[in-house]
Amino acid sequence: MRAGLLITLYKIAETAGSIGEAKCTTTEIAEKLGLSQQTASRHLIELEKLGHIKRMKARRGELIQITPKGAEQLNQMYLTLQKIFEGPKREVLIEGRVFTGLGEGAYYVSQTGYRRQFIEKLGFDPYPGTLNLKVEKSRREREILETYPAITLEGFMNGTRSFGQVKCYRARVNDRVDGIVVTALRSHYREDVLEIVAPKNLREILGLKDGDSVKVRVFISTPR
Repeated sequence: MRAGLLITLYKIAETAGSIGEAKCTTTEIAEKLGLSQQTASRHLIELEKLGHIKRMKARRGELIQITPKGAEQLNQMYLTLQKIFEGPKREVLIEGRVFTGLGEGAYYVSQTGYRRQFIEKLGFDPYPGTLNLKVEKSRREREILETYPAITLEGFMNGTRSFGQVKCYRARVNDRVDGIVVTALRSHYREDVLEIVAPKNLREILGLKDGDSVKVRVFISTPR
């Protein structure tokens, strides 16, 4: 998104006092931004087309609502600024509880296109499955993780099916076993889930069962 549009989105949120609705006129938005009314109006039109805001007529002016997509855009800006002001992290600590997934981890990890890259880029042949954690208290840390550099497994085609790019972060589970946190392995999992791949079955090695609390120390480094 262009910087000007992002600043306009921020000013709408600032006017609302939170991520929600702001009752204001285009003139008021223009004054807050130090722009002409025509430019501010154009920004609002573009933000609406992008799906970041909804605009509704009100008795005086209009009601502008920030959509979930717009809120996510602002959240990404916040995480980036947090990283800039706090300085680079060496690790991110995430805690979650074990749960049984949908059984697709084995399918994805076993794909030759991914296995080859795990071996070449990460140095091990992965166990066919993932350890799935439901993240609750550490959701902010889980979101922050996405803003850091990762080791990337490239997407590929397997017959008529395409497999997407996967981001990988080196990690240590319960300060005992090394593994790899993977993101975007399966798109239907939300950001409150953490998936971990390792050379062996982590449940067996660590004696884990559904509901057990697990601590994952994710190491931040420059991708190779």
